[in-house]
Amino acid sequence: MGEENSKEFIQTLADLKEQEALQMVKKRLEAGDDPLKILEDIRAAMEIVGNRFANNEYFISDLMYAGEILKEITEIIKPKLAEKKEAKRLGKVIIGTVAGDIHDIGKNIVVFMLEVNGFEVYDLGVDVSPEKFVEKTKETGANIVGLSGFLTLAFDSMKKTVEAIEKAGLRDKVKIMIGGGQVTEEVREYVGADAYGRNAMDAVALAKKWIGAA
Repeated sequence: MGEENSKEFIQTLADLKEQEALQMVKKRLEAGDDPLKILEDIRAAMEIVGNRFANNEYFISDLMYAGEILKEITEIIKPKLAEKKEAKRLGKVIIGTVAGDIHDIGKNIVVFMLEVNGFEVYDLGVDVSPEKFVEKTKETGANIVGLSGFLTLAFDSMKKTVEAIEKAGLRDKVKIMIGGGQVTEEVREYVGADAYGRNAMDAVALAKKWIGAA
């Protein structure tokens, strides 16, 4: 697939043209295009979507729609990726939306981006208790934990989760990042996390930095 086709696909996906984007993915795979290259283009398109949201050109409903399109595309690409299975994973990341919050659009995009970038991700879903984060960290030996929360009430849950990880004696073994609509440096400090990310690309950059793959 030429550079022009790649650019056209990125633009189509960023413009949220669902059917056209899905058709393009299918055609590219049929033509023998590398699924990892398609994932790179998806990442570029989602970056544009994120920027449009930040500039108030897109709204929450558009992000939700982008998330739905992403799900459909990953279903198409997954079998091809499985065939490639040379996947040497960079590291393990546990991620979930904290207790009391059920927002998952941002989290899902972060999960997708981390997977695209070679991380093994354990997505615990939404409304996840501090105990569940601790349990999964022990079980997997993951060295990165991501706490997501869109509502301000999630901050206390994030703080309790960090405290639970500390109480379990795991704090010095993991790096903790937080993210969500209202998250700031002050919130990060309050929660006791190592860093916060404004978007999925931040999350990927942090994870890579922490494992020395930046």
